[in-house]
Amino acid sequence: MSATASIFSPSFFHGTKADLKPGELIVAGYQSNFTEEKPLSWVYFAGTLDAAIWGAELAAGSERERIYVVEPTGPVEDDPNLTDKRFPGNPTLSYRSRDPLRVIAEVTRWQAHPPERLQEMKDNLARLRAEGANIID
Repeated sequence: MSATASIFSPSFFHGTKADLKPGELIVAGYQSNFTEEKPLSWVYFAGTLDAAIWGAELAAGSERERIYVVEPTGPVEDDPNLTDKRFPGNPTLSYRSRDPLRVIAEVTRWQAHPPERLQEMKDNLARLRAEGANIID
């Protein structure tokens, strides 16, 4: 084991408005929070809390925003919606999988983005939709 190796596994997060309990599975087949297209064949998650906060804040619905620590149950790949289109090299640590994510725990303390920054993001997403941009692959 090298001096920089870690015995700890990386943490993964999923932001949503769904009320889930430890042990439950987040599965593909639901509509994206970012488009009204067909249900997704992937589940999306991140290795940074900030990316998961965006997911929770932008999720559809009026329920409380939630962030979960999750564990992938199958193969994982970089999220091409961000890594190929916006942030080469995957600095947001954004991933997707066709297999479920197991909820490990809820993150109960996190800092929301400022309201003006959140509105800016929502406006940008609305603009992309109006332009017909394919937001989610």
